[in-house]
Amino acid sequence: MPYTVDFQNVSTVGLESSPVAEALAGLRANEARYYKNKYDHVFTVEPASEAPETLDWVNRILSDERNIAFSARPLEVTSFEVDGLRMAYVFYESGLSVNVMYGIEEGAKRAVGFKLSQGMEVPEELSSSFKFARQKSKLAGEIRGSYFVIKGEY
Repeated sequence: MPYTVDFQNVSTVGLESSPVAEALAGLRANEARYYKNKYDHVFTVEPASEAPETLDWVNRILSDERNIAFSARPLEVTSFEVDGLRMAYVFYESGLSVNVMYGIEEGAKRAVGFKLSQGMEVPEELSSSFKFARQKSKLAGEIRGSYFVIKGEY
């Protein structure tokens, strides 16, 4: 069942099994606030098991581009289009958030972003290849993030 993320009243709905559920909920709310403020888009997520096509698309890009496959269990996903971008998010039980920004037009920006919830360690799958910058968030505390540019067509 879809869940509209409320960034005014942060909730752990759908994320309860995460050891960093509150921080992950804050990170998810931070993303919801960004899309509402920038694009007037309502950020809605659903259980990963209910949207396998979104999860498969993100996993294919991670595998093809960087040979990455996360061992953490995906809890929630979302996929939407705003301003010429196809966006997809996967929120993992470990506290990791993966997002794909895929410009629809030829030559548009395309990248994969990783955000780590406060309190989680850098996943083994990313520790040797990525450096993480720190960002403060009122909703999520400290977020660590990294990204890579997508080279292929998906």
